[in-house]
Amino acid sequence: MTVVIAGAGIGGLTTALMLHARGVRCVVYEAAREVREVGVGINVLPHAIRELAALGLLPALDKVGVRTRRLSYLTKGGLEVWSELRGMHAGHDVPQFSIHRGRLQKVIHDAVVERLGADAIRTGRRLAGFVQDEAGVSAHFRDSAEGGAGETVRGEVLVCADGIHSAGRRVFYPDEGAPSWQGVVMWRGAADWPVWEDGESMAIGGGLGAKFVLYPIAPAVGKRQLMNWVVNVRIKDPSVSTPPPDSWSRQASLATVLPHALRFRVPGMDIGGLVRATPAIYEYPMADRDPLPRWTFGRVTLLGDAAHPMYPVGSNGASQAVLDARCLADALAAAEHPRAGLWVYEKERLPKTAEVVAQNRTGGPERVIDEVEKRAPAGFTDIDKVLDHAARRAIVGGYAATAGFSKVRALR
Repeated sequence: MTVVIAGAGIGGLTTALMLHARGVRCVVYEAAREVREVGVGINVLPHAIRELAALGLLPALDKVGVRTRRLSYLTKGGLEVWSELRGMHAGHDVPQFSIHRGRLQKVIHDAVVERLGADAIRTGRRLAGFVQDEAGVSAHFRDSAEGGAGETVRGEVLVCADGIHSAGRRVFYPDEGAPSWQGVVMWRGAADWPVWEDGESMAIGGGLGAKFVLYPIAPAVGKRQLMNWVVNVRIKDPSVSTPPPDSWSRQASLATVLPHALRFRVPGMDIGGLVRATPAIYEYPMADRDPLPRWTFGRVTLLGDAAHPMYPVGSNGASQAVLDARCLADALAAAEHPRAGLWVYEKERLPKTAEVVAQNRTGGPERVIDEVEKRAPAGFTDIDKVLDHAARRAIVGGYAATAGFSKVRALR
């Protein structure tokens, strides 16, 4: 069997490694001319790290990422709502990682090149269409350069891991329209900064409509560390306003972002100083898509953001793509016929990811902050009188169970 993968993001590259480990031949096509370290920070949860560790990537991840120790949920004013241990500190057998998205992608990319060969990833090739027959699928890729020659490749399966604007998804759902947007814009950045707290912790202040996220994404060097931050604010009415362009390279001005960032407080962190020290601030709309009734049509299927783009809540986007990759590789390797493998993959993963998409729209585990701020908008002196421990744990722990990582050790 040969599997053709469209998209060399985290999902597509992990799928290639998973298939190779199971003896299934594959080739990856990527629209960009080169795979670069773009984006800023993300978190990868233990259930996904377990899969990457099984591929032998843990030592490489330790060189570029941070094993997350603790997560605290705060109000906008910095009052603690909930705090819990994460990763191995919470009882998992593998860590949670806070890491630069581009460096995570490079770790997986380098492993693909090392194990499958340099010609296993073909860049500058954007999926333009495909034709299926009883024996396989012919996928056509056009050259990303103006006037460049295209390429058609034959395989038994085509996996569309080409993101929220997937060409494959558009073939199956041509009338779907633009992604769903609720008026929230994300501003993201990272800056070299003095180590905060223990250098392994993260904080989220505020709920779904206005939120500040803070965590380190690289090992400390001396007393300094690369610190990632995100500001999410609902600034427009989506019924009358269109979202800004969803390009990871779109930059925003300090003057635009700083007033929003200064609305938040995180104990021990000079938020204004951190934002001012950031060399480049990126703007991106917080968008997702409605869950689909099916991902697979014949020998073609969707994976990762092409299948289930979700709000960046609960640290789950990249993690779910990794879980997709493992499930798909297992199903194809075990199936008597490729289409049977694709059926098993979709049956297993589609309902689980649909539930995560739905929960993320209501705030996911961070909904505990919204609930507290709704009950005590002016703050509090005793969190248990606002929302008791059992109620807070039910919100946070319920999401962890849905997402597939249920070991949570609360500090409060």
